[in-house]
Amino acid sequence: MTTIDLFVDDSDIDVAIDDRDEGERRALELADRIRMVAAHDPGHAQRLVDELIVQLDRALGGTFREYLDGPARDVADRALTGAGSESSAVISPAENS
Repeated sequence: MTTIDLFVDDSDIDVAIDDRDEGERRALELADRIRMVAAHDPGHAQRLVDELIVQLDRALGGTFREYLDGPARDVADRALTGAGSESSAVISPAENS
């Protein structure tokens, strides 16, 4: 007897429908990569997240907090107020590899 597998796994299809979908896909990939780093080195992952927050705030002219609320805003506030501290220092490409 022959069986036909009708289950379709579309997780490997990499076709963006529009720019928004592409942006969401890339954001999910970034979050997944940060989770993998956090599993091996939580401190390094936190520094990466802090630097990402600082750079997003710069790119948005200092208004990044306005897009957040609750715990996410608290995390951003901590990263942005600590921007001059050693824990939020810019990560060099050598450290990032």
